[in-house]
Amino acid sequence: MLWTALVLGLAGSFHCIGMCGPIAFVLPVDRSSKSKLIFQTFLYHLGRLISYSLIGLLFGFIGKGLYLAGFQQRLSVLMGVIMIAAVLIPISILNKYNFSKPLYKIIGRVKQKLGSYLSKKSNKAIFSIGFFNGFLPCGLVYMALIGSISTGSILMGSLYMMLFGLGTIPLMTGAILLGNFVNLSLRTKIQKVIPVFVVIIGLLFILRGLGLGIPYVSPSDAKLQISNNPAECITVDKAE
Repeated sequence: MLWTALVLGLAGSFHCIGMCGPIAFVLPVDRSSKSKLIFQTFLYHLGRLISYSLIGLLFGFIGKGLYLAGFQQRLSVLMGVIMIAAVLIPISILNKYNFSKPLYKIIGRVKQKLGSYLSKKSNKAIFSIGFFNGFLPCGLVYMALIGSISTGSILMGSLYMMLFGLGTIPLMTGAILLGNFVNLSLRTKIQKVIPVFVVIIGLLFILRGLGLGIPYVSPSDAKLQISNNPAECITVDKAE
């Protein structure tokens, strides 16, 4: 199910432009040199991918803990249900239970760091902007983190988040190089479709966890057992 991370990143890119676009638009890259522009854009994305991967490590660790606690492959079902519930429950209700509140101080420091680096034009600053950008709160990132938990593995959780980040690169690169190239009307229409993608991915996680023996969609329980060997995990995932 690693491919769902890439799909989520690609589909959610339009949301990313709305949330992180303002940072990409004013990224202090050196536009006087094409080679420097490309290299600094790479540094920005590298910073984001590293922060996503680190967060994925943490949530993969949580997923592994749940797996060892006896949830086993049914962890995928639980995460799928949470994904769908997050989309279907009215936002007004979710706002009453803002899970980001305990992190407000940390988020405030991240924004402060971002602000300080946005005024600098160095490779270190570009990389740091990308790194701290990855820690900003975002609904799509939360969905990807649910997916990383469902892997039940520390390394696979990190890989899941890295693939999510890779999926956002094409449009975010366009935002850096071309500015706000996606008009508001198109962005609004696509953002309305994003919840549909999230629900579909949630359903896929549920089907996968049920182990119904359906090739590629819901393999048998035996194939859902999580190995400590990352190579074996990737092999099983490709088989799906």
